[in-house]
Amino acid sequence: MNSTIKLKIGLVILLLIFSGLALTPSLYHGLPDWWKKYLAPAGLKLGLDLQGGMHIVLQVDLEKAAENSLDLSASDFKAALAEKNINAVRMETGSPKSILFTLPNIGAIDTVKQILNERFPNLDSQIQAEAGTFPRITLQLKGSEIDFIRKNSVNQSLEIIRNRIDQFGVAEPIVLRQGDNQIVVQLPGVKDPQRAMSLIGQTAQLEFKMVAEVPGINLPQLIDEVIKAGQWREGESRKQLNLALQNRLPQGTEIYFEKIVDPKTKRESRVPILLESPVQMTGEMVKNAQVRIGGTFNEPYVSLDLTSRGGQVFAALTEKSVGRRLAIVLDEIVRSAPVIREKILGGSAQISGSFTHNEATDLAIVLRVGALPAPVDIVQNLTVGASLGQDSISKGIYSGLFGTLMVVVFMAIYYRLSGVIANVAMVLNIMLLFVGLALLGATLTLPGIAGIILSIGMAVDANVLVYERMRDEFALGKSLRAGVDAGFNRAFWSIVDGHVTTLVTALALFLFGTGPIKGFAITLTLGLILNLFAVLFCCRLAYDVLFSLKMLKRLDFLHVIKKSNFDFMRVRKIAFSISIALSLLGVVAFVQIVRGHANMGVDFSGGSLLQYQAKQPFALDEVRDALQRHGHPGAELQEVTGENRLIVKIKKSEETVGNLSEEITSVLQTEQADKGFVMESKSEIGASTSADLRNKAVIAIIISMLGVMVYLAFRFDFRFGIAAAISTLHDVLAVLGIVWLLDKEMTLLIVTALLTLAGYSLNDTVVVFDRIRENLQKNPELSLYETINNSTNQVLARSIITGLTVMFSVLSLFFFGGSAIHDFSFALLVGLLAGTFSSIFVASPLLIIKWGRTS
Repeated sequence: MNSTIKLKIGLVILLLIFSGLALTPSLYHGLPDWWKKYLAPAGLKLGLDLQGGMHIVLQVDLEKAAENSLDLSASDFKAALAEKNINAVRMETGSPKSILFTLPNIGAIDTVKQILNERFPNLDSQIQAEAGTFPRITLQLKGSEIDFIRKNSVNQSLEIIRNRIDQFGVAEPIVLRQGDNQIVVQLPGVKDPQRAMSLIGQTAQLEFKMVAEVPGINLPQLIDEVIKAGQWREGESRKQLNLALQNRLPQGTEIYFEKIVDPKTKRESRVPILLESPVQMTGEMVKNAQVRIGGTFNEPYVSLDLTSRGGQVFAALTEKSVGRRLAIVLDEIVRSAPVIREKILGGSAQISGSFTHNEATDLAIVLRVGALPAPVDIVQNLTVGASLGQDSISKGIYSGLFGTLMVVVFMAIYYRLSGVIANVAMVLNIMLLFVGLALLGATLTLPGIAGIILSIGMAVDANVLVYERMRDEFALGKSLRAGVDAGFNRAFWSIVDGHVTTLVTALALFLFGTGPIKGFAITLTLGLILNLFAVLFCCRLAYDVLFSLKMLKRLDFLHVIKKSNFDFMRVRKIAFSISIALSLLGVVAFVQIVRGHANMGVDFSGGSLLQYQAKQPFALDEVRDALQRHGHPGAELQEVTGENRLIVKIKKSEETVGNLSEEITSVLQTEQADKGFVMESKSEIGASTSADLRNKAVIAIIISMLGVMVYLAFRFDFRFGIAAAISTLHDVLAVLGIVWLLDKEMTLLIVTALLTLAGYSLNDTVVVFDRIRENLQKNPELSLYETINNSTNQVLARSIITGLTVMFSVLSLFFFGGSAIHDFSFALLVGLLAGTFSSIFVASPLLIIKWGRTS
């Protein structure tokens, strides 16, 4: 055994040892910190769909951030005028970007200008003072101030949300910025998703205001009058209500609503209350907030520790307001309005209001961390329960093991010793794939498991190519050593070309995919790259070791598929007719999808996708009737056969995510209480996010096709690239058409399947093209017609065998992978058949049309 082989063996051994160190934290969590720091990363991370948790996309309302800043400045401006005994009246402008005040007389103009110049450099002002009219002052934010707010609101919101989550106690949360105005939050393993959602999205604007003591005002009656006049409706903004009543309320007062919770029945109600407009204190004066227990009913309340300045302001406020009520306003809702009994020193205050312990805890968190600078809207919400995650892991492992077992048995039977070598290389490939995911800190998702299983099928593809090449060389009479060397050498570029074209589609998925699709792209990419190492280095090394030890005397391959001599070119017109029909079906499907006349999934249409587990069998008709009675006639219901699982789809195009999941859950738990429905997962997507996902899906397909054409034009000839692209587009359209015809739901996973089969089809096509190019160089005297026929017959066995190995893996996904990836694996199955057909009957004959040569 020479030194080169020994060095290669040593490299493989070191790689195996390192792999063991890297994967140990995934199997055993009690390792010391120095082990994780110096020897291995934290191990393999499981995605939310495998361990449960939440994936939320928040959109910061940048326009509202600017409005809030302007509104706050306007309130400060009005208070500054009041200090100078100038009573300014705020008027309606019809635009949230400007605020209009009227003054009592022209004599106040100079004072107004002085206050604006000295205290409000962030405002642009226009003053109109004409004889015989009230002076009018229009305030707007300066352009530079608006730019500053837009740039900093998202970053400020991100930091505040991150701090809230840190105090909430979620392990390894992910909070990051996405695009111009979005924040992505991932909370793995969170136990109470609804509480987490409330904590994250709460603006937490805290204000202290005095309750107005104005006798003789009947607020409920005033509100009823403006409702009857059509000036305001329940649910509309409080600001609009006050504008409608501004001439009937005392100057400097506003109507708020106080949240009242009955201590016995726990029923909530909102009662109008009149407050003085000036803000006496804000949440910025709060230094700390903690939960305490006390009061008449021994309930939780929030104790506030104020800053030094806040303590002074609070002491002065309570001293001059003994006997009056002080309202504590959180996000424009009065949470409590206690009577001030005496001057309060010591810099502390409290907020009570029939809180649960969790509510009080979360309120304390947001008050400690601070208020968000602007409201945040939830545009995407994916929630997976821990039980469903464990079920997904079980099904993923089961389908993976079964698919691997089928491939292993087939390779061992068909290629004997060489098949065993290929199986060892495949196991090494899978192990290195897990190591790569751990080192990159990538997250393993359910589609990621699908990517691994697909990689298993494709892993033996390169080995099959090598072994069929060896068979050809042995048939020419070459010796064992020469045949093995020629097999690896002649298959080298076919393997590389096939892998690179598949990598192009995986790259498109990674760049333009979202969430789980990125996980699929990462595992597929790593699997393909490591497969090159496993086959071209490790398998070759295995043969070199056997030769050096003189242990390899002969190689036997099973020969079920004999060499064919079929005239493929003769049936090209029939094949083209079938292809055109399938392609036209795909075009019709695409047009219908664009028009919205297809079974679009929640990913692309917006809405909610909810999955429930029932303890008892249920009837879909009963569930449908219950939902219809409660105002959800458009809900689509699907039962997962044999699993007591219910899938509810409500497609609704709204910009933000609503509370449909709570409504549906309430109906099921009330109307079908005996069935024991428990929500396992939910996916809620707003219209803006679904439109973005649609655009990214189209871009991914276009980019992958262009990338493949460029690569094949570089490696072969531009006409080869065109032929391969047309053949691949045929496969994509054929599968799209069949999926549409069968009314399968169009989701992101279907798009993933389309791109994956595009890569597989290209891999198959490239192998045929490689053999055509080789035969053109070896036998230039033959016509292209004959060369294509000969080349296709020579690689037919390889195409069938590789198709079978990948089919084993995909069939395992289809039958055992679970409902989450059922349609995904179905699309792959159809794609495998379409890809094998096109690589043999479509791609190569297209070269005749392009070159214009016939026999």
